[in-house]
Amino acid sequence: MAGNKKVRVLVVDDSAVVRQTLTKILTSDPQIEVVGNAPDPFVAAERIKSLVPDVITLDVEMPRMDGLTFLRKIMSQHPIPVVMCSTLTEKGSETAIKSMEFGAIDIITKPKLGTKEFLEESRIRICDVVKAAASANPNTIRIRRNARASSVKVQPKLTADAVLAAPTSRAMTQTTDKVVAVGASTGGTEALRVFLEGLPGDCPPIVIVQHMPEKFTRAFAERLNTICQMNVKEAEHNDSVVRGRALIAPGNKHMILKRSGARYYVELKDGPLVSRHRPSVDVLFRSAARYAGKNVVGVIMTGMGDDGARSMKEMKDAGSINIAQDEASCVVYGMPNEAVKHGGVDKSLPLNKIADEVMRLTR
Repeated sequence: MAGNKKVRVLVVDDSAVVRQTLTKILTSDPQIEVVGNAPDPFVAAERIKSLVPDVITLDVEMPRMDGLTFLRKIMSQHPIPVVMCSTLTEKGSETAIKSMEFGAIDIITKPKLGTKEFLEESRIRICDVVKAAASANPNTIRIRRNARASSVKVQPKLTADAVLAAPTSRAMTQTTDKVVAVGASTGGTEALRVFLEGLPGDCPPIVIVQHMPEKFTRAFAERLNTICQMNVKEAEHNDSVVRGRALIAPGNKHMILKRSGARYYVELKDGPLVSRHRPSVDVLFRSAARYAGKNVVGVIMTGMGDDGARSMKEMKDAGSINIAQDEASCVVYGMPNEAVKHGGVDKSLPLNKIADEVMRLTR
């Protein structure tokens, strides 16, 4: 987003209540303007022509034409950044994950009634996702675009201190057991697919934070498990971190890497949003710095904001080697750029080169 130009959003959903609620949430952000809404894709198609939105929020299940079919038409005819709006049902989440393969930028969950804290956290995520989508370059929408993310001024951001104390000393000496710690956000579902598909079945253990809503991470992990050589699963409390396995932090839970003797494992924790997220990359990376040190290879991928940047520097100070996805292959060059600025990155690489480099560093 350049200057003070607002992000123009078209809300497409068959529910009048959802349209009204999303409009209220989005317009609460001074950088966003809802220019219209539509109850189905046919009405939306006409309004796209006259309103020319920067971003479309799109329901999955609608009358006359489903959201996935409409998404494919948008991407083939006139690419516009699309954010899918779905329910939290397992079936719905699988459909929403599939939409990412068709070119959607990200997923948000339909807003629902809840506590004031829940509603505020939902508002933060929805507005952040929409602004990140607006930063994407539609000219390379299938390749996953690059852009510089803008900051979001809603409330002071908490650091990883809110969940885990900073390391006060170096982790144990280097061993033959390496762990790969990965953080991603906007555009990360596609980036993680490319990265994990490029790794062999006996790859070093991998722990991943991908910013996604609760329950979507399980469907995402299950889908990756069907196409990757290693085992991919949504992390559970005390899961072992072992060779040939990738653990993805569940939505709405922080994930901490820990070590007991020779065994690495993960703990899942509640807690406040850290760097505006739960799970937070900063929390995972800090735990990697604290409990693994030189045994870690860090990877930070496409995403809006700066989650992971500070703690990636902590990992580097503890002896890790860190890789950032380069600007040209990012959807949003926010998190990798901030990590570079903080001095935590050893090298920046195109997405399709990261898997090979990780394997070289962990041999």
